[in-house]
Amino acid sequence: GVRHLAEKGVINGSKKTIHKGKILITFLMGTRAFYDWLDDNPMIEIHTVDYTNDPYVIAKNKKMISINSALEVDLLGQVCADSMVPQQFSGVGGQVDFVRGARMSEGGKAIIALPSTAKEFSRIVPIFKQGAAVTTSRNDVDYIVTDCGIAALAGKTIRQRMKAIIEIAHPKFREELAKKAAEIYNVKI
Repeated sequence: GVRHLAEKGVINGSKKTIHKGKILITFLMGTRAFYDWLDDNPMIEIHTVDYTNDPYVIAKNKKMISINSALEVDLLGQVCADSMVPQQFSGVGGQVDFVRGARMSEGGKAIIALPSTAKEFSRIVPIFKQGAAVTTSRNDVDYIVTDCGIAALAGKTIRQRMKAIIEIAHPKFREELAKKAAEIYNVKI
């Protein structure tokens, strides 16, 4: 997808503070046509992961926006992005690095985006199952976005956070989530 967006000028690096006009990568995978496009492309720079994922390097870009995905988010705003109990689903990758880098950036924001449901299940859960890994702490998340809305969490109390998160859950799960907030956390929504 990046290649096609770059060819159309949608991704062009023009808003970057550092590496202006460049696409930085650490690893890649694709078709022969993709590799041909990358070969000797002056727009592409390959760097080591300790550079590309360094929150202090990321933060040098003003108004940095990080958008990361999640498998589940709990009512506290914690993010599980790599495990589906009891299985490891993926690696952590650079989620925490980019979340923290964006939050340190002047005018930056950290966004976690996920669908509100998977099959017939809510991806907003009252509490993670035992053994689920917290990828990103509740204190690192600015916004959680689902197909049902946006929850702005920075600076909110626990009750305000829970209310905002329940409001972006799929409507058919909101009542049960509010009930669980009262049961588990003693928070009335």
